[in-house]
Amino acid sequence: MQHTESVWPMYVSLKKVTKQVGRWTTTCWQMDQMVPATQPAPEGATLILLELHRDQRGSYRINLDMDNAMIYIVCDELSDGTWVPAMISADQNVGAACLESDTPVFNVLMPKAIACWIEAFITRHGEVEISAHRRKHVNRRNNDGPSANRPGKMQ
Repeated sequence: MQHTESVWPMYVSLKKVTKQVGRWTTTCWQMDQMVPATQPAPEGATLILLELHRDQRGSYRINLDMDNAMIYIVCDELSDGTWVPAMISADQNVGAACLESDTPVFNVLMPKAIACWIEAFITRHGEVEISAHRRKHVNRRNNDGPSANRPGKMQ
């Protein structure tokens, strides 16, 4: 299965690992493999689409400009405790939102081929201006703004 301009199918597999922590053993999940769907599927792998969206180009740019660009693999946790890969994203906001909602996420270093593909997507659809959302109604140098103009405040 070949990738397109905005979709890259990947096989993702996880492995269950038992670790010794002091006197106790604990079980956790780790990334096993992530390979393009043009290759044979690893045993137990799930086919997931890495899909790019035009409205997330700013987040992709921020991710690509980091020293270690990442891919975020979001998992579903089944009732028996098994983790199953459910989604792949290059948008760090997606990964952060999933972590905040206690959804399992793996951060994987982004392969160069995927980084080039995302770069081409951004170039094809245009760069998005990335700006911090600043509060324009506050001029901190003049101590001006809603909190400085409270009734009863001494001038």
